Amino acid sequence: KLFFTDYGNAAKVERCDMDGMNRTWIVDSKIEQPTALALDLINKYVYWLDIYLESVEVVDYQGRRRQTITKGRQIRHLCGLAVFENYLYTINSDNFSILRINRYNGTDVQALARLDNAKEIRVYQKRTQAAGRSHACEGDAHGVPGGCSHLCLLSSSYKARTCRCRTGFILGSDGRSCK
Repeated sequence: KLFFTDYGNAAKVERCDMDGMNRTWIVDSKIEQPTALALDLINKYVYWLDIYLESVEVVDYQGRRRQTITKGRQIRHLCGLAVFENYLYTINSDNFSILRINRYNGTDVQALARLDNAKEIRVYQKRTQAAGRSHACEGDAHGVPGGCSHLCLLSSSYKARTCRCRTGFILGSDGRSCK
C-alpha cells in the first residue's frame, strides 16, 4: 500500500494500492494540515503531524483506533516524521534539531542533535526493513520486470501487478506491452 496526506480542498490521510487503485480515505475529519506521515509497518499504524491543529496523531491502517499522541504550539515547528521502536523522530524547523518523542504518551521529548539544515528524517535499521520475498514485478526470464515492457506497479497484493506505459505510449491488448 501507498499512504499519503492531502490538505487541498478537504484535508485527509489516504491509502491506495501501489498502482493508484483502491484509493481510500482513512482520516477525513478533525484534520486540517497534515504535513508529515510515518508508518509502523509491524503493528500497522499511521502517524501524522497536523501543523494547523498542532497535533501528532495515530490510526491503524483502516483509520480506526485514532489517538492524539501530543498536542501544543511546539508541533507548529515540526517537519518530517519517522517511527522506530518506542519513539517518533522529527525535525524542529526553527533550529534544525532532531527530536525524539515517546510515541505512546507524547512525553519524554528530547533534542538529540542539531543539523545545519533539514526538512525530513528517516530511520535506516535492519529491523525496519520488510523481509524480502518474491513479488509480481520481479524480472522474468529476460529480466523484464513483471513481463511489462515499460512500468510494473504492484497492485492489490505483492502477487498482483499492473503494467503501465510511459507518456506517449498506450498499453497493448496483452496488458503488458506498450505501443
